[in-house]
Amino acid sequence: MSSTVDPVDTGAVWETHPLTPDRFDDFTDVVNRSRRASHCWCLSHRLTPAEIEQLGVGSREQAMRRLCERDQPPGVVAYRNGEPVGWCNIGPRSEISRLTRSRLIRPVDDVPVWSIVCVIVRPGHRGQGVTSPLIEGAVAYAASRGAPAVEAYPVDPPTRMDLTMAFVGVRSMFERAGFSVIGTTSAVANGLPRLVMRRGLSIS
Repeated sequence: MSSTVDPVDTGAVWETHPLTPDRFDDFTDVVNRSRRASHCWCLSHRLTPAEIEQLGVGSREQAMRRLCERDQPPGVVAYRNGEPVGWCNIGPRSEISRLTRSRLIRPVDDVPVWSIVCVIVRPGHRGQGVTSPLIEGAVAYAASRGAPAVEAYPVDPPTRMDLTMAFVGVRSMFERAGFSVIGTTSAVANGLPRLVMRRGLSIS
């Protein structure tokens, strides 16, 4: 768990927790409030369709639940004053099959990085400073599991990002979290090229 006090809103306490089965409803409140089976369960950019089918036996919700039961949960949920407000899908790149098979987002080197594949802020809480503690919590989670570095693959939009593609993140939010651009990809989001940004971690 990562916990901080908001330096601007001193009444706000932020926490991030790995997505274990007991927090699944909190995750759903962030990414799929209506609980619709056809809506997003944050799987498509992590697993192949065949893997999703195998895990969930026809149910995308069940596939995500199975991921949460693993020793390495698939990400973290951020809370402000106890309310779930953000979600970050993160894990070892080697365990994210959509990345390991991607011809568009290739490894920059042989560092066994952890990768952020999705960042979501709950509707009604956007524009309220959620992404900074969310990303910090995701990085802290990766560090606690021995990750040598964390990567993200955002875009650098000249204006506001289309919300339908905002899950990839933007350059500025990761720069604020201490990430630096180390390369480019052949992938695009909202018509913009996706970057490779990395933050190295000190492993004791």
